This record gives sequence, structure tokens and C-alpha cells, in this order.
Amino acid sequence: MIIEMNNIRKQFDGVEVLKDISFGVDSGEVVSIIGPSGSGKSTLLRCATFLETIDGGEILYMGQKAALTNQNGEAVYVDHKELTRFRNYCGLVFQQFNLFPHYTVLRNLTDAPMVVQHRSQEEAEQTAMELLAKIGIADKATAYPFQLSGGQQQRVAIARALAMKPEILFFDEPTSALDPELTGEVLKVIRQLAEENMTMVVVTHEMPFAKAVSNRVIFMADGVIVEQGAPRDVFGNPQEERTKQFLQVFER
Repeated sequence: MIIEMNNIRKQFDGVEVLKDISFGVDSGEVVSIIGPSGSGKSTLLRCATFLETIDGGEILYMGQKAALTNQNGEAVYVDHKELTRFRNYCGLVFQQFNLFPHYTVLRNLTDAPMVVQHRSQEEAEQTAMELLAKIGIADKATAYPFQLSGGQQQRVAIARALAMKPEILFFDEPTSALDPELTGEVLKVIRQLAEENMTMVVVTHEMPFAKAVSNRVIFMADGVIVEQGAPRDVFGNPQEERTKQFLQVFER
């Protein structure tokens, strides 16, 4: 199993956003997380990628503990060096691209591999150009983010995450900032990665995409996992009333 998150709790200003969440993802699995806004989906991804610290529970990557709860009920993380190693296992693609505006596309892809993973410029640039060719924008290597469409920027963001060679890739509503035409560009790339057995967790409101590409769908609401299972079961025969209510909105 690539990642396990057990009994995860997280609160902000006394409001419990994640309430005893447990789930895991196997190698090659594509898991879609759906649910209403404010259900804790994005917070879960930020905790999984160490952008937020958990208040309780444990996080394991490749069977090794990155965070755990001590005897006082407090979450404790491994030291900085070990945490850097765990961070290299995962990549996160944000809603708003988060590209460096003053860097070219190529430098956006090569900066972290060179600085964080100490790869040579030659190796980093070769990997970057291969990824840009794969997503169909190798001709934009010398362009700056403002010169790209939203769909192109999000594809660059995906390539940037892949340039770190993660074991698992997390997507936080990768198409929410795009119009329908550009959404198709990005979903096509994610579909391609799924076909190549890339391990992925995708928070999305694109129900047809989640239905078609996922091995498993998780429905979250109010900080808990309400229901999960194969797409045909969650979409075709949901067991929980809260799941039924949510999906009915998309069927109208």
C-alpha cells in the first residue's frame, strides 16, 4: 500500500474538519473523492501531503510511519530529514495551478528536482522535456505561465508534480478553475496517467470522470467518509441517504 491514513483528526479554530478519517491507497489504484464543499476533502489531501499537520491519527507511506499519535494524544511527526523523504513519495496538483509566474515552463519543472532532489540540470531538463512532450506542450518550454491558457497551465502543473517522480499523485479539484472546453484537456491527461497505472487520488466534481476512471470512489460529507466502493456501486446503488441526496443534484 502506498499510503495509509488512520483515524485522522484535524480542526481549525475549534471546528473539527476531519473526524476520524481512515483510508488507504494501493499501488496503481485511482481513487476519486467526491462530496459537497466544506466536507474536508481538500484538507485531507493537504494532510496527506504534509502541507497541514494532523491533530491525531497516523500517516504511513510504503508501510513506514510519517506521523503518529503519542501517549498524550498528540500527533508527532518524524524529523525534518525523514519528512523530506516522505514528501518525495507524493505530489499535489492544486486548483489554481500555483506555477511560479517569473519562471519559464521548463524552469517550473526543473527547479524542485534540482534543488530538493539534487538532480543534475541535464537530467532534470531531459525529464521535463519528456513530460512536456507527453502532455502535448513541448513547444511551450520557454513560455511563461501568463502566456498559456488555463488548461495548458494546469497540464504544466501536472507535469511539474510528475517531474519529482512521486509514488502517488493527489489532485485537488484540478478542473474547478477551468471552463468546460479546457476541462477536457486536463481530464484527458489524468485518464492517460490512469491507463499507465499511476497511483492517484482525485478530489473532483466531475462525476462522469470519477465514474469512468476510478477503481474506487469515496463520498465525504461533514468531515467523515460516508460511503465508499466501486464506482458502479456508489453511483448506481448508493447505500447511504446522504450519498443519494448528493448524487441527485448531479442527475437533475
